[in-house]
Amino acid sequence: MIRDLRNQPYLEATNGGTALRRPLIGVTMGREKSQRFFGLSLYIMNQTYVRVLENLGALPVMVPLHMTESTLRGIFGQLDGLFLPGGEDIDPSNYGAERHPLLGATDKERDRTELLLARWAMEEGMPVLGVCRGVQVINVACGGSLHQDLHTDQPELAKHDYFPPSFERYRISHRVNVAADSRLAHALGNVHEVNSMHHQGIDHVGYGLRVVATADDGLVEAVEAPELPFVVGVQWHPEELARTDQHSANLFYNFVRAAASDWRAQIPGGWTEAFRQGCATLIQSRQARPPGSEAPNGHTPDTVPVCS
Repeated sequence: MIRDLRNQPYLEATNGGTALRRPLIGVTMGREKSQRFFGLSLYIMNQTYVRVLENLGALPVMVPLHMTESTLRGIFGQLDGLFLPGGEDIDPSNYGAERHPLLGATDKERDRTELLLARWAMEEGMPVLGVCRGVQVINVACGGSLHQDLHTDQPELAKHDYFPPSFERYRISHRVNVAADSRLAHALGNVHEVNSMHHQGIDHVGYGLRVVATADDGLVEAVEAPELPFVVGVQWHPEELARTDQHSANLFYNFVRAAASDWRAQIPGGWTEAFRQGCATLIQSRQARPPGSEAPNGHTPDTVPVCS
């Protein structure tokens, strides 16, 4: 049934009705214990992600946790794109750090699943879009690291943790400044107002990634992989804004278009091995570096390196 749907074109509204193939987008899931169903362990997903992707022509498919690596690889091999949603904090062991006292809930099985998928996608050049936790997964998958709690790590920053139910998910919290030469700027323009629901943020930037948006206080708000067809991660939640904000919808639309394209033909020669080696070198050098010393690119740990 999925194959039949994938071969049925949909109409591209902004291109005179040009027919495009419907791409299969993997959407990773969270999990929780059910209070309603006798404590059963359930996979969960914010329906807004799925609705936005489907409305723009994608075929969203949920990717569960607890799969063996071979099973997960089989699922991955059927995908045209990968969407990494929001969720819990990433366990800091994934980027060589100790647990911070204010670290939130973590899920090592979700970390394992998403980091595997993100690395495979980056190795093969598959289009990826990550939001909130998703941009952090992209960064960690590429050998980057995170601020585990912005209030304590960078107390000079503005407030970024406008969490529900105290604040609506669609509440505009601040603006981001977007690099004019980025893919993100094609969707959002050079300045864009966003919501904000996070207490962590990107510290050291991973291999092959470039910072393409920052808040007025300097915090990294988005990264891209400029060498690849479409790898974009944003720290806010554009899915909550896409119904009423065309720019937010454009970001998802551009992702779906990239997944529907012949992205495999656009990968630079030798990229896969270069990516693997680059990430490994970055991780090893950071773990070997004593606190306060310089990073390999000359930046100190409390600054944000921009990789291009």
